[in-house]
Amino acid sequence: MSRTPQEVFADHGDRLGTRDLALISENYTEDAVFLTPEGTLTGRAGVRQGIGRLLADLPDADWQLTPMFAGDVLFLQWSAATDTHEVTDGVDTFVFRDGLISAQTVRYTLTTRTTPDTTPRTTRTV
Repeated sequence: MSRTPQEVFADHGDRLGTRDLALISENYTEDAVFLTPEGTLTGRAGVRQGIGRLLADLPDADWQLTPMFAGDVLFLQWSAATDTHEVTDGVDTFVFRDGLISAQTVRYTLTTRTTPDTTPRTTRTV
């Protein structure tokens, strides 16, 4: 029996914690599509590239997730913070097929983490 989207997403979170891109990409179909404002990545190699960038932007981050499931689709709002950077506007969409992720969109704005006395020095939207 195929895993539910909720089971796949829970496993995806566990795998993200390992930072092992090969292990993470196994939760995606071989023909997966990974879309960002910068372009489209395809297949598990594309997933490894896209997730690799996210993890490089936010190493050892504290994550806050708000998932909304509707059938085989997940709408995910998220924020994350490291010692030096943060994202407050993360939005992903996942499409599930046969117990795997077949498509994912990713959009976030990475900013330098600030204290009350400073302003962000860098901003990059992905």
